[in-house]
Amino acid sequence: MKSIDKSDKILRGYKAYLRLEKSLSPNTIQAYFSDLEKLFDFAAENQKPYLKIQQEDLEAFLATLHDTGIHPRSQSRVLSSIRSFYHYLVIDGHIESDPTELIKSPQIGLHLPEILSVEEIDNLIGSIDLSTKEGQRNRTILEVLYSCGLRVSELCNLKLSNLYLEQQYIKVEGKGNKQRLVPISQRAIDELKYYFIDRNSMNIKPEFEDYVFISKRGKNISRIMVFHIIKVLADSIGLQKNIGPHTFRHSFATHLLDGGCNLRAIQCMLGHESISTTEIYTHIDRNLLRSEIIEHHPRNRKFRKKHP
Repeated sequence: MKSIDKSDKILRGYKAYLRLEKSLSPNTIQAYFSDLEKLFDFAAENQKPYLKIQQEDLEAFLATLHDTGIHPRSQSRVLSSIRSFYHYLVIDGHIESDPTELIKSPQIGLHLPEILSVEEIDNLIGSIDLSTKEGQRNRTILEVLYSCGLRVSELCNLKLSNLYLEQQYIKVEGKGNKQRLVPISQRAIDELKYYFIDRNSMNIKPEFEDYVFISKRGKNISRIMVFHIIKVLADSIGLQKNIGPHTFRHSFATHLLDGGCNLRAIQCMLGHESISTTEIYTHIDRNLLRSEIIEHHPRNRKFRKKHP
């Protein structure tokens, strides 16, 4: 990071604060600092130390982000990182007032994530070639993603010692090292048992023996590899949707909601701290309901007959 002085005591303290007090993962901390780097670049160009940044400086910085075509959602994320940093500077006594306090977030429309139907999920899983060395592993990965609604990082770090298959649940370590129990379907359990037959013949490095999903190199599978597996499968069946591991999580939640599952229960299974995070799935459900009404309501059917 060219604009961030790694010897800066304040920045080292902030990193420790994010890691120890906020319990953020290394990936999240890196994202925060990447966002801060954008501000520090701007501050350096304007010869303004970050401790001297004022509200008008931040407004000019955000205007620059807007002018360069950065999406409002990305602008909002950068601002969130900056808010966190300046909040820390206040509570740690480095500055007296928070310059982000009166800054308004960019207006963002509701983003509805891509969803797969049950049929599309079955087609993806069914397209996996089980004759290949990684076939059963990949099939199990997708089934567990969909069956348990896991984040990709949770899947990659899933441990054998956290599987309670007789009781049909798994223990998952989510954001901030928070653990939760998630039910697992019998179908996913069956796929795991088939995969374990292949796994037993793998050359696994000693420090990775407790991880469930193992790569060719004998380590736990990476996030990038899971994205790659899904992209290749989607291309192979001609699926036009832009999907990734998170799509299975969104589909899991939406299908539960469609089936009448309580929103609070979905919140617990997904590991969302706030119910407002989970409520996006109610928006998806309303949209689906509207399309059903347009498609099947008698008034609309009559309208289509008159107006082909």
